[in-house]
Amino acid sequence: MTDADSRLKQLAIWSIPVAIVVFALKYFAYYVTGSVALYSDALESIVNVIAAIAAYIAIIISMKPADNDHPFGHTKAEYFSAILEGAMIFVAAIMILRESWPLLTSSHLPEQPGYGLAINLAASAINAIWAFILIQQGKISHSPALKADGMHLMTDVFTSFGVLAGLLAAILTGWAILDPVLAIIVALNILWQGWKVINNSVQGLMDVGVELEETMRIRDTISSHAAGAIEAHDLRTRVAGQVTFIEFHLVVPSKMTVGDAHDICNRIEDALKKEVENARIVIHIEPEEEAKLPKGTTAVPIA
Repeated sequence: MTDADSRLKQLAIWSIPVAIVVFALKYFAYYVTGSVALYSDALESIVNVIAAIAAYIAIIISMKPADNDHPFGHTKAEYFSAILEGAMIFVAAIMILRESWPLLTSSHLPEQPGYGLAINLAASAINAIWAFILIQQGKISHSPALKADGMHLMTDVFTSFGVLAGLLAAILTGWAILDPVLAIIVALNILWQGWKVINNSVQGLMDVGVELEETMRIRDTISSHAAGAIEAHDLRTRVAGQVTFIEFHLVVPSKMTVGDAHDICNRIEDALKKEVENARIVIHIEPEEEAKLPKGTTAVPIA
């Protein structure tokens, strides 16, 4: 296991107790106030606990090396974790709507609001710190499960602050209806976030390519390290969890030896692996008759 994998595993493990602590605090805030808005916030935290466990299992599976049945590895396992998280978000939203809708005609204001709001604020602060860590490390490690978990936690933070502000308004104005209305708004926001999590994961399962900015970096790296070749074309990329697959055709002079062509490929591969973390590269060598662009350029062009 590499240092990066070890760090990823530790983050995934710690996400579980953090999620449990946050859920316990938020549920206690609901318990002392009876606020349905705080109940909705606590219910979403149950999703965080389940998502943290699923993310840990998926990350462990994704780290398994390639085998005969999975020659390209197990990196896509993380997408299944993110899809499960999205599905759980939908379930939480439906439960919140079910609990909130009948209370729209209620005149009951939360009890001990100051105490409950303080507890919920402490839980939100923990969530915010941990969400920032997960998002940053998820980007660095190219981990869909970690990023999805972090983004969901950050959404939870914004939701919690909205709930806190709304409950404060309800207490100051005496408008009890603000409590269930806030819970319904939270549920609708959760539904939207769940859809985004699922959509991003489905894109990964469908072998989405890298973003335009990274594509241009890859093209520039190939062009600047392909001296001796004539052209590169048919560049294709796909992302599978933490791994980026890069494939392209490299056109070389027909009289070039296999050894010289191989040296060029090695030079390009070394440069790409420095530029793109966890890159797996396939280069198809072709003779100059397969070139698609006119001759005469100083750098190796990309068709």
